[in-house]
Amino acid sequence: MAADKSYSRNKQHLKLRARIPSARFNFRTVAGGKRIWTSDAGIRILLFIVCVVGCHGYQEQRFAMEPQDQSAIVGSRVTLPCRVENKAGALQWTKDDFGLGTHRNLSGYDRYSMIGSDEEDFSLDIRDVTLEDDGRYQCQVSGGLNGEPAIRSRYAKLTVLVAPEPPRIIQGAFVEATEGQSLDIECESVGGKPAAEITWLDGNQAVVKKNVKSKLELMADGQRYKTRSVLRLNPSKAYHNQTFTCQAQNTADRAPRMATIHFEVKYVPKVNISFRSGVIDGKIPEGNEARIRCSSESNPPPRAHRWYINNNPVIGDYTDEMIIFNVTRKHNKAEVRCEISNTVGTSSAKVTLNVAYPPIFRNHLHDVEADIGSIVTLSCDVDGQPKPAIRWLLNEPGRIGVKGKSPNLEIVVNKETAGKYICKASVTGYPEIESEATVFIKGAPKIISNRTQIGAEGETVTVECLTESVPKPDFIKWFFEGREISVIQDPNYAILQESLPDGLVKSSLVIKASQSRHFGLYNCSVTNEYGNANAPIMLKPLKTLPLYIILIGVTTGIVVFSSFIILLVVCHRRRRKKSQMNEKPDVTVATGDAYKESDRSSNISDLKLQLPQSDASYDLDYTSSDRSDTKAPVGLPLAGPVPLPNIRLDDFNYNNDYTDPAYHDYGYKTPAGFVYDYPHGYSPPAHLHVHSPPPHARSQQGSLTRSIDTASTLPLSNSNGSQNNTLQRTNKPEESDAINNLGLPSGGEAGPQTPIYAQPNPRPQTAVDPRYSATYGNPYLRNSSIGYGNQVHTAKPAATPAPPPYSAVRNSAPTGNGGPAQATHV
Repeated sequence: MAADKSYSRNKQHLKLRARIPSARFNFRTVAGGKRIWTSDAGIRILLFIVCVVGCHGYQEQRFAMEPQDQSAIVGSRVTLPCRVENKAGALQWTKDDFGLGTHRNLSGYDRYSMIGSDEEDFSLDIRDVTLEDDGRYQCQVSGGLNGEPAIRSRYAKLTVLVAPEPPRIIQGAFVEATEGQSLDIECESVGGKPAAEITWLDGNQAVVKKNVKSKLELMADGQRYKTRSVLRLNPSKAYHNQTFTCQAQNTADRAPRMATIHFEVKYVPKVNISFRSGVIDGKIPEGNEARIRCSSESNPPPRAHRWYINNNPVIGDYTDEMIIFNVTRKHNKAEVRCEISNTVGTSSAKVTLNVAYPPIFRNHLHDVEADIGSIVTLSCDVDGQPKPAIRWLLNEPGRIGVKGKSPNLEIVVNKETAGKYICKASVTGYPEIESEATVFIKGAPKIISNRTQIGAEGETVTVECLTESVPKPDFIKWFFEGREISVIQDPNYAILQESLPDGLVKSSLVIKASQSRHFGLYNCSVTNEYGNANAPIMLKPLKTLPLYIILIGVTTGIVVFSSFIILLVVCHRRRRKKSQMNEKPDVTVATGDAYKESDRSSNISDLKLQLPQSDASYDLDYTSSDRSDTKAPVGLPLAGPVPLPNIRLDDFNYNNDYTDPAYHDYGYKTPAGFVYDYPHGYSPPAHLHVHSPPPHARSQQGSLTRSIDTASTLPLSNSNGSQNNTLQRTNKPEESDAINNLGLPSGGEAGPQTPIYAQPNPRPQTAVDPRYSATYGNPYLRNSSIGYGNQVHTAKPAATPAPPPYSAVRNSAPTGNGGPAQATHV
């Protein structure tokens, strides 16, 4: 209390000093006119004297430094400064006006102490600041012993800061949400002083400011706060698999403390529809196949796909792709919709089909009838995609002029504008189409049919009346010799009427079973609303030949033609038969043909003959077709005893006609003749030269006569005397074998001679090469008990020269005694 009184007196003293400068002098006038100077100056002087006397008695205490408001974090250290000059009284610190003590160590407060570098510094030091240290602090000095007044410092506010606890999200670290359903996420931060500030961050670490509400609650200690922040979300696909963060911080700790929450958002399918194939430049050509793909993104995955065309369900088990196999113009501008659903809901997407197709007329043009001066409109109603380009053409005499390019064409009817109009429509990539119509001028009819017509008497006759009539005739009447024809009264007549293009009308008068009285002058009368037209028509009979004359002429022509054809066929057959009778069969012997290996083991060897002629050709000529069936077989002198059967000409074949599958002919036919290919390793003798015969020497039997130049010859019989060296046959029943005509020994008149091959010691014929013997290639003949002394050994092909080629036929037949007979024929 003493300190307070000292402080009060000091305050009053200061107030008194403060009023002195405001004093001013006053002058007052007294009686006698004298001015007397009176003022407060006297009082001031008196006070000044008192002060001077007091000052010389003590010095005033004052604060050189007073404490200031401060903030301190829990656990830190803080110092509140207090420095006093001319300190005379006792100094103490108060907290919330409660004295802490006058000693520097402040007994009872372990963390508190007054520190200073000298006797004037009494700063308050607080260590390990706690929340209890929060309050108002003041430095006070009591009055001195000499009457010094007490002094007090200003209040210093010490604010203790407490960092908030880590935030906590009430819903936890994971939450499931559904798109379109709002969701509140609450984050709580406890124990902050001052209250924590809560900030929300989305998955992209961007601060969320919308739909955030915060609430502060004072805790039970009355100093700390609990902060609640509520974030209201409308979940969407963008939030799926994203993490939101709640950050809490205050001035005690600027490092944010965080809590996170992970979102799993369930949403309906996000559908995207597109063309996979079939589209060209944004359009689908008509007739193409279109594939439309429907993709989606959803959580959870889709369960069903449904397709619609113009809201009509598409039949089929289509899933993510639909196929329109044949796109037509009916699909143009059609909406194709794909609908996909999952457990959350259903969504869809659609696309419009743009079909490109050729132009087609919805409605074709029709002829128009109009009066002169009237206006008519022609409409070209065409469907096409893209939109068809239209041209109007007028088919004028001598030229075609373009009259417009719009779908509708207006025409002022007159003689120049009347005529045939053509509408042409075209679409790029497709053929151009056209439709035409004629603008007719209404008027009286005009008959244009022939004035003379012909009909056959006795037959149905038609008389035609062709007229140009716009508008169509109201009626058409027929007259015969001035009398109107009535089909009701005269059943021999019938009237037919037919409308033709270009405004033509044809009326036909039909006369059934015409007679001579029906021929004559007819009159056709045509009437419409604009006038009448008449035309005389002369019907004349047709003069023709009688029917029976025509039938006789046709029949005669057929008979003559058939006779001529038969005559040609008969002549042709006779000529062919005669040419065949003049032909003679040929046997070709060619020494240059190939040697056949199979001849070494053949059953009957072939005979190689050389019959030299003057022209070096060899022919076997058989002129008789009859063979003796009773002549005893005669052997061949060169081949040993070989009994021959009765041989008929029709049993005789040539090598080209031989069909034995075991027989292989190495020859082949060329345009020039038969060519034989020699076996491998065989070289034909150098003295043999083969020449093809001229074309006229070829036989009709398919064999070919060849000329051979060789020194080897066979002696001909002297009795033959033939200069052409041709083996001849006779037509006598006792005809000898063809081989005997070679001039070799055979039977005579004196009896049969012993053949040379049957003689005990036959001498080799020097004129015949042994290789031409039948035993050369026949093992059966070589092994016969009757043989030659000097045989050719065919076991050594290298040492034995190969024979020239030959043609033969092997044949076997029973003899007269029933035993088999072997023969070799040439």
